[in-house]
Amino acid sequence: MSGARVLVVDDDAAILRAVQRGLQGAGFDVRGVESAQALREIFARWKADVIVLDLLLPDGDGADICREIRRESDVPIIVLSAVGDDARKVEALDAGADDYVVKPFSVPELQARVRAAIRRGAGQTSTVLVAGPLRLDLASRRLDVGGQPVHLTPTEFELLRLLMGQPSRVYTQRHLLSSVWGPEFQDDTHILRTFIHQLRTKLSAASQGAGALIVNDPGVGYRIEA
Repeated sequence: MSGARVLVVDDDAAILRAVQRGLQGAGFDVRGVESAQALREIFARWKADVIVLDLLLPDGDGADICREIRRESDVPIIVLSAVGDDARKVEALDAGADDYVVKPFSVPELQARVRAAIRRGAGQTSTVLVAGPLRLDLASRRLDVGGQPVHLTPTEFELLRLLMGQPSRVYTQRHLLSSVWGPEFQDDTHILRTFIHQLRTKLSAASQGAGALIVNDPGVGYRIEA
């Protein structure tokens, strides 16, 4: 993981320098820019492993930039913002951000978030997803929890597959509903809560406490905490 490329975008020069120094101190290869336009120019010729993106830039909104990046790349995006309200978090996550860090933050926290984003990105092509005692084989569609096989319905499998694809990433309710059930269900939060409850019950029945790995971030969505 040492030497992984991190592109930092922030129009506050002091914060940009501090983030660059902190990530370089952890062994990352870091480039820093102060605008959306500079991001576009460097992103086209320098393959970053992670993008750390300020939500409010002088020439662009962070959520719009996330959507723009997602049209051409799956690179993990960590949003930085002084705006900590749930609506802004949901907007950024729905736009394609993988994580959301509220200013002020500690450098060790950001280092850990970057390392987690790199691990998630590296594991996306695996045919077996692992989170704690959960082992989901995508080819055989088999779930083992603490070594015990657990039967899943097709919908439960798709929901768990999405959550386990990037452990610790928060998926908004609208994203989960749209991805698993279809865009016409993106506001049907009741059905999502029902299936989350079913999954937690099955996981806990196979291994005590396993259901608690599915964590609810109130007002935002759900994540698997490995």
